[in-house]
This record gives sequence, structure tokens and C-alpha cells, in this order.
Amino acid sequence: MSEVFVDVEGRTLKLTNLDKVLYPVTGTTKAEVLHYYAQVAPVLLPHLAGRPVTRIRWPHGVAEPSFFEKNAPAGTPSWVRTVTVPTTGSRSGSGPGDLVFPIVDDLATLTWLANLAALELHVHQWQADTDGTPRSPDRLVIDLDPGEPAGLPECCEVALLVRDRLAQHGLAALPVTSGSKGLHVYAALPGGASTEAASAEAASAEAASALARQIAEELQRERGDLVTATMTRARRRGKVFLDWSQNAASKTTVSPYSLRGTDRPQVAAPITWDEVAAGAEDPLALEQFGPDAVLARVADHGDLFRL
Repeated sequence: MSEVFVDVEGRTLKLTNLDKVLYPVTGTTKAEVLHYYAQVAPVLLPHLAGRPVTRIRWPHGVAEPSFFEKNAPAGTPSWVRTVTVPTTGSRSGSGPGDLVFPIVDDLATLTWLANLAALELHVHQWQADTDGTPRSPDRLVIDLDPGEPAGLPECCEVALLVRDRLAQHGLAALPVTSGSKGLHVYAALPGGASTEAASAEAASAEAASALARQIAEELQRERGDLVTATMTRARRRGKVFLDWSQNAASKTTVSPYSLRGTDRPQVAAPITWDEVAAGAEDPLALEQFGPDAVLARVADHGDLFRL
């Protein structure tokens, strides 16, 4: 099947190469990727809404090279909403440093990106105003990345420590499996929905980064046997690296419910703290989730990522 035309909420899309295998280990095809994103859209789209989306695309499948894409590509449909976001050195207006991001706020746009083999969808911790001006960040994230032989159980143990430390700052946390090796811990930031000047946004992002770094460094001092806040890979062996830097205004994190470009299709899946506690106690109690498991969890529990 070379191509088909489908109607998605009133938009006509041409879907191509539906039988192309994007995950060779499991034989997962583009059609199955499109099916997953269509089914998970009701819980995914609210977490993409208003956020410029950076994509990682695997046009020939995950066994072949991928590439990051920030700007909306040539041939972007006219109905896809985009925002022009000034980058460092481009303060306002249209300029060579600006980036034109797609905003994924409907199923048609999500389907269009999935058809481009945009398996991973990465977003900032802030939303953009209609003119592209970044708002204050509305959430904080700490990425827990294990260094071998540490793995998901160690991440679960550390995630509980991060949760408790965030609670001391009055922030309620939610855990999400990374879909790769570790966990992400999110917390909603008060007042993040209000629109402010870009300079104020930068200050807020810096404040979020400073808090995340403070927590990471405190836990490193207290549990240096298990935790590192140092980015140097050589120092991560057997420890969980707490990456606080993803709160910088320019940084992105894979969205909850996004697929990952791993050997097998895996998803950044929201989980419960009970599951995290079980994973810290039993190495076999928790694992990364595939798309079918995530869809079953959504059917049973709804959206567990409600900040």
C-alpha cells in the first residue's frame, strides 16, 4: 500500500508507506505507529497544547539514523498552526535566529507528524503565546538517568527522594517512565499560565532550573552512593544522574505519552507513586511500557499525568 487519503476531523491527509517497518525488532509498522497516536491522542494532546514541538524523526526506522527537527518542514499544510519563537540573540520579530515551530493541538496535526515518522515529540516546560512569546514555565522536570549497572529500580528509589524534596518546597510531583531507561519527575509551578515578557520568562526558567539543581545537589551530598548531579558520564556509573538542566528555557523533554526511538516501541508513560514504590522494592515490579500497554492503562485509569 503506497498511499491512502484519509479524513481526520475535516482535514484530508495523504498517508504514505503504511507498511514500512519502523521498529525492525518487533516488526512494528508506520500504520501501527499512526494507530497508537490516534488512540492516545485524547490524553496526549492536552500535554502538547500551546507548546512548540521539537520532533525526532526516523524516516527509515529506528535501525537507521534519525534527526532533530525544530522548524516546520517544507510542505507543512497551511492549516497547521505555527508560532515563531525568538532564539538566543534574536530578541523579537522575524530574524535569522527565529524558529517556526508547529503547535500540535489537534488530531490532524498529530497524524501529519506521525506520517513523517516523527516518533518522538519533545516540548518545553513553557507554553507560547499566540505571537510566539514564551510564557512563564508552568512545570518543573527532573530527568533521572541511570548509569549502568544502575537501572529502573535505582531510579524508583531516587524518584521517591525527589518527590519528598519537592514536597518540602510545596510542590506535588508526578512520575513518568522515560520510555528509555529511567524516569522523569514533574511538578506543576504556580502562576505558570500567566503571560509575561520574555525577559521575565527567562528569569522564571532560571529559577526553576536553580530549584531543580538545588534538589539534585542536596541529594548528591546526602546520597552520594546513589545520586549524582554531575553531567560527566564517567561519574555516573552505578548512580542515578539527576538532570536538572531540562528546565532551561531552550531545553525540551520528551512529552508524556510520546513514543521513543528505542529498539522496541516504548512510551514515556505516566505511572503512580505506588508503582514507583513497588519498583524500588522489587526489580521486576516495574518496566518501561509499550504502546499497547499504555493504551490499556489509559482505558483503565484515564490520564495519570494531571499536574
